Amino acid sequence: MNDHELIRLAREALPFAYAPYSGYRVGAALLTVEGRIFQGVNVENASYGLTICAERAALAAAVAAGYSSFAVLAVASEGESEPLPCGACRQVLREFGSLRVVVAGKKEKILSFTLEDLLPYPFTFEK
Repeated sequence: MNDHELIRLAREALPFAYAPYSGYRVGAALLTVEGRIFQGVNVENASYGLTICAERAALAAAVAAGYSSFAVLAVASEGESEPLPCGACRQVLREFGSLRVVVAGKKEKILSFTLEDLLPYPFTFEK
C-alpha cells in the first residue's frame, strides 16, 4: 500500500472525528506489518487533557485486535498544514518500535518521517 492510499484512508475517517471544541478533525490509518489497516479519529473532551488523538485511537484499535508490529502511520487533517503527531503520540508509538509516519493537510503534499526522526530520545523503562 502506498502513501497516497494510506492518506486517503486517513481522510476517509475524518467525518467521524469528534471535535466540537477545536473544530480540527484528524484521521489516522495505521498499517500493520501483516498488511492490516486500522483507522482512528480524534475524540475531544471538554477537559482537553482527556482528548484522544487519532494516532492513539488507531493504535489502540490495532492492539485490541492483537497486533503490535507496525509499518506506516498516515495522519490527515482538514487544515492547511500537515498534522504532525503530538509528543504523547510519538512516545506511545515508539513503545511499539520503529515505523514510518506520513502526514497530509488538505493539500496533496505528503511529508514522510521515521518515528526516530520525530522522537530521537524516547523515554524508556528499564526493569
